[in-house]
Order: sequence, then structure tokens, then C-alpha cells
Amino acid sequence: MIDVRAVQDLWRRCDVVVRDLPFAVLVAATAFLPGLNNYGTQLGALPHRPFDALTVVVIALEALPLAVRRRWPAVCLVLVSLGFAVDQLRGYHTVAGTALPIALISAGAHLERHRWTTAALLSAAYVPLAVAVERLAPGEGVVGLVTFYLTLAIAWGVGSWLRLSRVAEVERRRHVAETTRAAERTRIASELHDVVTHHVTAMVVQAEAARYLTAAPDRLDQALTAVTDTGRRAIGDLRHLLDLLNPDHDAGAHGVGELRALVERTRLAGQPVEFSQEGSPPETTGSAEAAAYRVVQEALTNALKHAHGSPTVVHVTHGTGEITVEVTTEGAGGNGRSPGGSGRGLTGLRERVGVLGGQFDARRRPGGGFVVQARIPAGRPS
Repeated sequence: MIDVRAVQDLWRRCDVVVRDLPFAVLVAATAFLPGLNNYGTQLGALPHRPFDALTVVVIALEALPLAVRRRWPAVCLVLVSLGFAVDQLRGYHTVAGTALPIALISAGAHLERHRWTTAALLSAAYVPLAVAVERLAPGEGVVGLVTFYLTLAIAWGVGSWLRLSRVAEVERRRHVAETTRAAERTRIASELHDVVTHHVTAMVVQAEAARYLTAAPDRLDQALTAVTDTGRRAIGDLRHLLDLLNPDHDAGAHGVGELRALVERTRLAGQPVEFSQEGSPPETTGSAEAAAYRVVQEALTNALKHAHGSPTVVHVTHGTGEITVEVTTEGAGGNGRSPGGSGRGLTGLRERVGVLGGQFDARRRPGGGFVVQARIPAGRPS
């Protein structure tokens, strides 16, 4: 049994001349059909001449160059025009004359250089052909000859329109690609901010605390171990982020188990964190779970920075079709920005949640402290 798809793939890989050749042969073969001998294009009133040996050459000159109409459009147009001129002056009036508008369309669509020069030269060449035809057999008149010329001009215009459409489509795809790359760079920058800021902040806090534990070797060793573990996790997260650049990488989202691990790491860094959860998380994680993880991560990072040692409460609710996250930190800090920082973390979270159709809010509490809230529609794949 013939594999149709394999044949199609093989055909697409063939050179463009090979793919255009069957059509050129078909046009040439059609011109030899007896029933179509008197139905070709006729300029003037020259009587129809029976086919002879020269007719074969004329038909070949008119039709076969269509095989290179995309590879060498100017060559195709010149050869077809020459064959058409001989066809009219000899009075064959073959159906192969239909190759002329086809060649004009192809030239208008695929000719890149000297377009207007080519059009001007062919227009100039049409004048002596029209004069010669009218002298040999008057009857067409100026109106008929001009009408035929305008028909050919329309064919060229159709090709030019196709070319402009193709160029516009290429430009549109380029713009989409650039926009996609810019969005991806922004996403990666946000991911890097989330990963690096959280882990490095935890390491800094742990290292600072270790200064005061020289008198307690056991606690000092525990603190230094926590710094080491946090650094290793930072390296692992960075490697995972770089893996996302691999198109073959199957990126997974963060689940509830990782949220608990995140809370535990923050506790080891010296931040008292209470974690609670309502509802049943989905068996498979997706974009909503990943966004919820980043919201909690950024909120805990800010708590470590600006309200170290202040009680922090993380509450996650898995509702019907959405995930709700609330992280509350007591104390005077919590402005969402490190001193001299850019505030990219909360801005990135607001954009991330907004893309998923959710709502994000980060603000100071009236009585002191800071609260981060997010409502994220669930059910979208990662």
C-alpha cells in the first residue's frame, strides 16, 4: 500500500522546477488536442494556419518555460512572450498562448530585481507586435489591442498583489516571532528573579544568623548546613529554569508538596511561618499551581527581607475552578521592594496572574504588616 504522506513529503522536498514541470508539460500537451486548435488567443484577423513543424517549437517555447516560472521568472516571461509573438504572427493561435498571463502572474509574484525595468521593456515590445499584427491583417483596431494589453497588465498586477501579500505575511510572522521572544525573555527574567531572590535572601539571612552562633557549635553547624542546602536548591532551580529553554523539555508545575517544602525552608531561615490548606489539590499540576507557588515564594522572600522574625501565615484554598492564596506578615516591614530594588517580583506576579485571568493584590495592612492575595483560575495546562 502506498504511503500517501510519505509521497507528499517527498514531493515537497523536490526542487521547485521539478514541481512546476508537470504543469508546463500539461499546458503543452493541451495545445496539441485537436478539439482546441481554434480556441487560442488571437490578435488581429490573421487566418488560422494549420500546425506544422514550427508549431511544435512555438508550443514548446510558450509552455515549457513555465517549469522555471518561480526559479527564473524573468527568463520564463521572456521566452513565453517570444513564443506568443511568433504564435500570433504565424497565425497558429494555439491554446499554449494562455501561458503568457500565467508567466506574467508568476513574474509579478516572484521577480525580485528590476521589476519595473522588465515591465517597461515588455510593454515597449508589445507595441511593434501590435503594429505588425495590425499590418498583416487589419481588424483588431486600437481598442482591441489596448484592451488586450490592459488584460496582460491586470495579470501582472495580480502577481504583484500576491507578492505584497507574501511579504506582508512574512513581516507579520517576524513580528509575532519577535513579540514571542520578548515575552519569553520577560518570563525568564521573572523566573530568574523568583528563584535567585528567594534562595539568595534565605542564604544571606542564614549566614547573618550564623555569626552569632559561634558559642553553640551544634546550632552553627545546623545554620551552615541550611546555607549549603539552600545554595544547592538554588543551583537546582536554575538548572531547571535553563531546561525550560529546551523545546524537548516537559516543564512541570509546582505542587502542594513543594509548597510545604518551601515553607519549611523559610522556617529554617529563621522566619516563623504557619501553613494551612483547604480543599483538595488536583492530581495533575498546571499553570495555576505554578503561579500559586510563585506568589507564596515571593511573599515569603519579602517577609525574610523586610520583616525577618515576624510571624507569617500562608493560607491556600483549592476551590472549584480556582486557587486562592493569602500570605499575611505581621510587623512594620513588607513594602514588597528591597531597598533600592526594582519591585520586579510583585510586578511580575501581577502580570503572571493576570495572564491566567486571575486577580492579584499586595498591600500594607492598616494595623501593620503586609498581605499578598491572589485568586487564580485553575484548570489550564502548564
